[in-house]
Amino acid sequence: MPIYAYKCDACGHAKDVLQKMSDTPLTDCPACGAPKFNKQLTAPGFQLKGTGWYATDFKGGGNAAAPAAAGTAADAVATPAPSAGNDASAPTATTSASAGSCAASCACH
Repeated sequence: MPIYAYKCDACGHAKDVLQKMSDTPLTDCPACGAPKFNKQLTAPGFQLKGTGWYATDFKGGGNAAAPAAAGTAADAVATPAPSAGNDASAPTATTSASAGSCAASCACH
């Protein structure tokens, strides 16, 4: 439930009230009883948690992309250079960047 700020135009009494969005706005001031108790326009007080929001993923100017790029480099499989004694036609391991997200030991390679 949201918290609404109210202020009386007659006496200046201010109060925060926890109300449902479907509740009717308050009109009578609890301090002076005048029907001048009005809802104020205030900034919302909530915080978005988790990933996928500006504050967690995009605020740093691309810092979230750096760990993802580092992860693909760590997934790369080293390919040893063939020596003179090895058969050049033998299949070699490829990096995961060219083979998708699977490694050389998967069934598709």
